[in-house]
Amino acid sequence: MTDISDTLASLPSPADPAGPGIELEQTLFEVRRVIVGQDRLVERLLVALVADGHCLLEGVPGVAKTLAAQTLATVVGGTFSRIQFTPDLVPSDIVGTRVYRATQETFDVELGPIMANLVLADEINRAPAKVQSALLEAMAERQVTIGGRSFDVPEPFLVLATQNPIESEGVYQLPEAQRDRFLMKVVVDYPGDADELAILYRMSTDKPRPRRVLDPQRLRALQARAAGIFVHHAVAEYVVRLILATRDPARFGLPGIAPLLAYGASPRATLGLVAAARAQALLRGREYVLPADVRDLAVDVLAHRLVLTFDAVADGVRAEDIVHRLVAAVPPPQVAPDRRPLTPDLAAA
Repeated sequence: MTDISDTLASLPSPADPAGPGIELEQTLFEVRRVIVGQDRLVERLLVALVADGHCLLEGVPGVAKTLAAQTLATVVGGTFSRIQFTPDLVPSDIVGTRVYRATQETFDVELGPIMANLVLADEINRAPAKVQSALLEAMAERQVTIGGRSFDVPEPFLVLATQNPIESEGVYQLPEAQRDRFLMKVVVDYPGDADELAILYRMSTDKPRPRRVLDPQRLRALQARAAGIFVHHAVAEYVVRLILATRDPARFGLPGIAPLLAYGASPRATLGLVAAARAQALLRGREYVLPADVRDLAVDVLAHRLVLTFDAVADGVRAEDIVHRLVAAVPPPQVAPDRRPLTPDLAAA
């Protein structure tokens, strides 16, 4: 295994990363004042936001998916819009349309709710294919097309989508290409016993109101700072090995997984895993990515991008379990923290 400690310890000292780390911790604190018992969900939402990637939330009704997105939008500032997806939705309902002005005998463009910094696509899997294709253009190209004209979405731009896994009537499966555009998919589970009681006490009377911590300009600065977080070549190679393991599990000692996977993760997953790891490193006050960051985020970044075979689906195999097995099988690069002390003010490469 490769030892990356010497390289990290020899980097020159940059500006203190504690500043961005403190801001992001304040953002987490404000969101957690409202959202109880979903610490992993809140952290993943902030990681996706700092990594400049979209996030898909899946869970049963009532586990605070929509509330978490609305609270995050309030805390980070900027414009916010919520779109309730339904089977009768048409593309113009989200991107906008052309309106004829009789007095001027001209057509004006009325932009839709997609033109916001943070867009909540509630129950995204209820919308038909035409709507998904219009949303996909905004997610991938950061623009919408109306009447042959293109309009850029505001920056920063984040789509937070929710979907309900337990309903089948009036629900459409998201296309693989669209799932691949989501940086992460976070499965939201029920809260624990103590958290359920805390929710009862906190939300049944005077509900807490979060305060604004960031603004769009500061958020863009944090995104730029995260993009410059140092990634050692050994960590980069580790990410690539994880991606290759989804395509050829037998090469990494897991031949039993090969019949379960029809398609592995794309190169977009490689870029997304590094971007998410950089954002998590910044959130934790570091200017460098550790293998632990990659391992922590692997399931959220990779699972929804895998295409399972028919036999795997019939047997109830979960993509998350496959990623867990792959992460356990692919050895990470070695970090020896006892050889030289690592300080949090390491330079971005």
